[in-house]
Amino acid sequence: MKENKLVELSKQFAVDVVNLCAEIKEKRKGNVLLNQLLRSGTSIGANIHEANYAASKPDFINKFQIALKECYESDYWLGLFKDTKMITEQEYKEMYDKCSKIRKLLISSVNTAKENTKGD
Repeated sequence: MKENKLVELSKQFAVDVVNLCAEIKEKRKGNVLLNQLLRSGTSIGANIHEANYAASKPDFINKFQIALKECYESDYWLGLFKDTKMITEQEYKEMYDKCSKIRKLLISSVNTAKENTKGD
Protein backbone atom coordinates (compact mmCIF):
# COMPACT_ATOMS: atom_id res chain seq x y z
CA MET A 1 0.00 0.00 0.00
CA LYS A 2 1.32 3.43 -0.99
CA GLU A 3 0.61 5.08 2.38
CA ASN A 4 2.61 2.45 4.28
CA LYS A 5 5.56 2.98 1.97
CA LEU A 6 5.21 6.74 2.47
CA VAL A 7 5.18 6.31 6.25
CA GLU A 8 8.31 4.15 6.12
CA LEU A 9 10.18 6.40 3.67
CA SER A 10 9.26 9.61 5.45
CA LYS A 11 10.26 8.24 8.85
CA GLN A 12 13.62 7.07 7.51
CA PHE A 13 14.10 10.47 5.85
CA ALA A 14 13.41 12.17 9.19
CA VAL A 15 15.98 9.92 10.90
CA ASP A 16 18.48 10.75 8.16
CA VAL A 17 17.81 14.48 8.54
CA VAL A 18 18.31 14.32 12.31
CA ASN A 19 21.57 12.39 11.86
CA LEU A 20 22.82 14.73 9.13
CA CYS A 21 22.05 17.82 11.22
CA ALA A 22 23.78 16.28 14.25
CA GLU A 23 26.84 15.61 12.11
CA ILE A 24 26.85 19.19 10.78
CA LYS A 25 26.39 20.60 14.28
CA GLU A 26 29.28 18.48 15.52
CA LYS A 27 31.48 20.11 12.88
CA ARG A 28 30.29 23.53 14.19
CA LYS A 29 28.73 24.62 10.92
CA GLY A 30 25.38 26.09 10.12
CA ASN A 31 23.97 26.41 13.65
CA VAL A 32 20.71 28.36 13.12
CA LEU A 33 19.99 26.93 9.67
CA LEU A 34 20.00 23.39 11.05
CA ASN A 35 16.69 24.04 12.79
CA GLN A 36 15.07 24.88 9.45
CA LEU A 37 16.01 21.53 7.91
CA LEU A 38 15.17 19.68 11.12
CA ARG A 39 11.69 21.20 11.16
CA SER A 40 10.85 20.63 7.51
CA GLY A 41 12.52 17.23 7.23
CA THR A 42 10.77 15.78 10.25
CA SER A 43 7.45 17.48 9.52
CA ILE A 44 6.99 15.43 6.34
CA GLY A 45 6.56 12.17 8.22
CA ALA A 46 4.57 13.77 11.03
CA ASN A 47 1.98 15.08 8.56
CA ILE A 48 1.81 11.79 6.69
CA HIS A 49 1.32 9.98 9.99
CA GLU A 50 -1.34 12.47 11.05
CA ALA A 51 -3.17 12.01 7.73
CA ASN A 52 -3.85 8.42 8.71
CA TYR A 53 -6.13 9.81 11.44
CA ALA A 54 -7.74 12.54 9.36
CA ALA A 55 -11.30 13.50 10.20
CA SER A 56 -12.33 13.64 6.54
CA LYS A 57 -11.04 13.18 3.01
CA PRO A 58 -10.34 16.94 2.66
CA ASP A 59 -8.42 16.82 5.95
CA PHE A 60 -6.42 13.83 4.64
CA ILE A 61 -5.59 15.70 1.42
CA ASN A 62 -4.62 18.81 3.39
CA LYS A 63 -2.16 16.85 5.56
CA PHE A 64 -0.55 15.32 2.49
CA GLN A 65 -0.33 18.74 0.83
CA ILE A 66 1.41 20.12 3.92
CA ALA A 67 3.84 17.18 3.81
CA LEU A 68 4.46 17.97 0.14
CA LYS A 69 5.25 21.62 0.95
CA GLU A 70 7.67 20.43 3.62
CA CYS A 71 9.38 18.23 0.99
CA TYR A 72 9.93 21.27 -1.19
CA GLU A 73 11.25 23.25 1.77
CA SER A 74 13.62 20.41 2.68
CA ASP A 75 14.88 20.40 -0.93
CA TYR A 76 15.66 24.10 -0.57
CA TRP A 77 17.63 23.70 2.65
CA LEU A 78 19.54 20.69 1.34
CA GLY A 79 20.51 22.65 -1.78
CA LEU A 80 21.62 25.60 0.33
CA PHE A 81 23.67 23.33 2.56
CA LYS A 82 25.33 21.81 -0.51
CA ASP A 83 26.04 25.19 -2.10
CA THR A 84 27.60 26.50 1.11
CA LYS A 85 29.66 23.33 1.53
CA MET A 86 27.94 22.39 4.78
CA ILE A 87 27.30 18.97 3.21
CA THR A 88 29.09 17.15 0.44
CA GLU A 89 27.72 16.63 -3.04
CA GLN A 90 27.25 12.93 -2.19
CA GLU A 91 25.34 13.69 1.03
CA TYR A 92 23.15 16.09 -0.91
CA LYS A 93 22.44 13.58 -3.67
CA GLU A 94 21.50 10.82 -1.22
CA MET A 95 19.16 13.08 0.75
CA TYR A 96 17.70 14.71 -2.35
CA ASP A 97 16.94 11.32 -3.90
CA LYS A 98 15.12 10.18 -0.74
CA CYS A 99 13.14 13.41 -0.53
CA SER A 100 12.32 13.25 -4.23
CA LYS A 101 10.96 9.72 -3.89
CA ILE A 102 8.68 10.82 -1.04
CA ARG A 103 7.58 13.89 -3.02
CA LYS A 104 6.60 11.78 -6.05
CA LEU A 105 4.57 9.41 -3.88
CA LEU A 106 2.86 12.34 -2.15
CA ILE A 107 1.94 13.96 -5.47
CA SER A 108 0.51 10.68 -6.70
CA SER A 109 -1.42 10.14 -3.46
CA VAL A 110 -2.84 13.67 -3.42
CA ASN A 111 -3.94 13.37 -7.06
CA THR A 112 -5.58 9.99 -6.40
CA ALA A 113 -7.34 11.27 -3.27
CA LYS A 114 -8.63 14.31 -5.17
CA GLU A 115 -9.92 12.09 -7.98
CA ASN A 116 -11.68 9.87 -5.46
CA THR A 117 -13.46 12.83 -3.86
CA LYS A 118 -14.93 14.11 -7.12
CA GLY A 119 -17.88 11.74 -6.82
CA ASP A 120 -18.59 12.66 -3.18
